[in-house]
Amino acid sequence: MTRRTLVLGIGAAAGVLGTGVGLWQFSASEKPLPLDFWTLRFERPEGGELLMSALTGRPTLLNFWATWCAPCIKELPLLDRFQRDQAGRWQVVGLAVDSPTPVREFLLRRPLGFPVGLAGLNGVDLARSLGNEAGGLPFSVLIDAAGRVRERKLGALSDQDLAHWAALG
Repeated sequence: MTRRTLVLGIGAAAGVLGTGVGLWQFSASEKPLPLDFWTLRFERPEGGELLMSALTGRPTLLNFWATWCAPCIKELPLLDRFQRDQAGRWQVVGLAVDSPTPVREFLLRRPLGFPVGLAGLNGVDLARSLGNEAGGLPFSVLIDAAGRVRERKLGALSDQDLAHWAALG
């Protein structure tokens, strides 16, 4: 066996492995939500409750954020614009992984056009159950109308991410 043949064989194997990993990541993202997801309820900053059961049947962009998270704050206007631009097709929901008082004060200064639930520190566990193994913020999850997780992103969303996600709906 020549060195060239060996290198070509290793390269081909790596290509097949890379394709397999890519397919695994894609198929792994199309999985059902945790069984209790649609039963969850969160207090809303302005009063009342955010019922996850009220979100069924429409594609949803679920975003975990906090007032102390600079990338979260930077992406909120993008999410707000996405909600306006995609009204009727998509719904955006924010879950604040934060204490109620800072969230209420923040939203008084910078209101959002989508519902926000107060997830508190329990939001980290929920985010982990949705695929955020690191527990970092911001974290976004795209849920299709059938209730399957289609896409996830840890870190700030970009206009390109949102354009791609809009096309999926």
